[in-house]
Amino acid sequence: MIEVKDLTKIYTLGGDEVRALDGVSLKINDGEMVSIMGPSGSGKSTLMAILGCLDIPTSGQYFIDGQEVEKMNEDELAFIRAHKIGFVFQQFNLLPRTDALENVMLPLVYDGTNPKERMERAKAALELVGLGERLHHHPNQLSGGQQQRVAIARALVNEPSILLADEPTGNLDSKTGAEIIAIFQKLHRERHQTVVYVTHDPFTARHTERIIHLADGQVKSEEIVAEPLIANPFRQKDEADAKKMEVSK
Repeated sequence: MIEVKDLTKIYTLGGDEVRALDGVSLKINDGEMVSIMGPSGSGKSTLMAILGCLDIPTSGQYFIDGQEVEKMNEDELAFIRAHKIGFVFQQFNLLPRTDALENVMLPLVYDGTNPKERMERAKAALELVGLGERLHHHPNQLSGGQQQRVAIARALVNEPSILLADEPTGNLDSKTGAEIIAIFQKLHRERHQTVVYVTHDPFTARHTERIIHLADGQVKSEEIVAEPLIANPFRQKDEADAKKMEVSK
C-alpha cells in the first residue's frame, strides 16, 4: 500500500542545511498496523507529513497503491488526501461552536456530498467510535477522550484505506489513551484498516504489529511485534476485582 524509496527532506535554516530525512526507505502493507517510533528530532513528523501528502520530499520516491505521488497533479493529490488517507492528530482540532455531528460532517461538506448522506455517514462514524449518544454535544461538553473519538470519526467518515495517527494519545491520561488505542485496534481487526502511528511512546508502539525505529532522519531498525499488546482501558479495575475475588476465597 505504501512504499518510500530513499526519501530525503532538507531544510535550510540560517544558512545551515538540516536533513530531516536522510535516505528513508520502507514499506507498509495493506491492512497492517505499524508504529513509526523515534525521539524528538528523529524525522518522524516530517515523514508523517510526506506520507499524508501534506509535504513533498527533497528527493526520493513515494508510492501509494503503486502510483508515484510525485507524478500526481493537484486534483489527484487532493483526492488522495480526502478519500484514501484519514488523519488523527495529538490536538483534536475540533470546531468549538459546532457539535460532534457537524464536526464529523465537515469533510463531506467540502466533498460536495448531499446533506442527507452527510448526516447518515457522520452518525455512523460516531456510532462506530462509541459516541452515538453524544451527536449534539459540543467539544466543551466532551472529555478529552471523547473529543479524540470525534476526531477519529471525522477521519473515518470518508472511509479511507489508511489512517495516519500522529501521537493520538499524547494529550490523554493513560486510561483514556488505552481507550483510544482499543478503538484503533478494533478498526484494524474488524475492518482490516491500515493504521500507522507516529509516536515516541514505546507502550503505544507495543500495541501494533511492527515498529519502525527512526533516528537522525534514518530508519535504524524494524521490529516485528510477535504478540502485540491488547489495549484494555479497564485493566486496573479488572486487576482490582481479581484481587477482591482472591481475598473472598
